[in-house]
Amino acid sequence: MFAEERHNKILRMIKSRQPVKVNELSSLFAVSEATIRRDLQELENLGLIQRTHGGAVSVQLETELSFHDREIFLLDEKREIAALAASMVNDGETILLDAGTTTREIARALCGKKITVATNCMDVALVFAEEPDIEVLLLGGEWKKSLHSLTGPLTNSMLKLFSFDKVFLAANGIDYTLGVTTQHIAEAETKRAMLAASRTKILVADHSKFEKKAFSKICNLDELSMIITDSNINKDILECLRGHTHVFISETT
Repeated sequence: MFAEERHNKILRMIKSRQPVKVNELSSLFAVSEATIRRDLQELENLGLIQRTHGGAVSVQLETELSFHDREIFLLDEKREIAALAASMVNDGETILLDAGTTTREIARALCGKKITVATNCMDVALVFAEEPDIEVLLLGGEWKKSLHSLTGPLTNSMLKLFSFDKVFLAANGIDYTLGVTTQHIAEAETKRAMLAASRTKILVADHSKFEKKAFSKICNLDELSMIITDSNINKDILECLRGHTHVFISETT
């Protein structure tokens, strides 16, 4: 079977919302796993699929998943990002954690530190339930059930009362010309308020978020202090990003 035939069959499988695994494709097409990885990389470079740990999914899949399903999407990459992010936090600091599955992993990585954490996500706050040395401030606001976040005028007003050492911000899309974006207007407003309330502004995003555009703009790339992402980011994209802000790459564990 020619590579083009494999690519077409892989695309048909993924477009039916069926995640694919490298080992299964290797058996199906009777080729090596290295060959399948090259196939998936070529398809991802064309923007047709999204590679995951051990396989691939539709490029649209993550935005269609529930919060709990998103927790396991690119989980290894999110944990790598979280470990690097947590290493940048010192005891005694005040930290603002945005709502999101990557920021929830950061919360887990922060356990054991002596810090103050504010968040607009109940799932993030609950991570610290058994942490006596971490003070937690849960921001008020309108609860967006699908996003597991608190947003809106009340949230934004509360953020004006504080000054945080660092914010770890999540996003749906990062484009080096448009900037950082998210799906919902109210969510974008709250994220902008988070940036305004923090001295060091850190965007945390796995490689699947880059070269993507969502509906509502949050900020330009040069408004960020840094971006933390994983080692699977496209090298050309990385170079473009570094023309706007500092970029830190998490190590593969």
